[in-house]
Amino acid sequence: MPGDYVLDTNIVIALLKEEARVASRAASALSLWIPFSVLAELHYGARKSGHPEENVARVEQIAARFNVLFPNLATVREYGLVRSGLRTIGRPIPEADLRIAALTIQHGLVLVSRDMHFDDVSRLRLERW
Repeated sequence: MPGDYVLDTNIVIALLKEEARVASRAASALSLWIPFSVLAELHYGARKSGHPEENVARVEQIAARFNVLFPNLATVREYGLVRSGLRTIGRPIPEADLRIAALTIQHGLVLVSRDMHFDDVSRLRLERW
């Protein structure tokens, strides 16, 4: 079913590797979004790779192809709710993933990720591709 999706780093990497199932799902989406922190992680990975120039160019192509989500004051509020909720249940997640979850919830989108710890985030709509 077509929808509006936020892509986690592992899904963008799957697209870069041309995984057929992920590419097919992405092609049928209404819109695809990438959080700023995902682009930051991809840029870092490209810079530390054996082929930084080539990989940075690939990341730049991804950045041009999709919508980018940037944080604002509403994101900060959502972040506080997500982090405190996870603390209450004793299930912290990595800092970058807190930001991704907050942006996704804030904008009413669906996160696509292979990371299981997102299952613990209440109000987060999640799909696995």
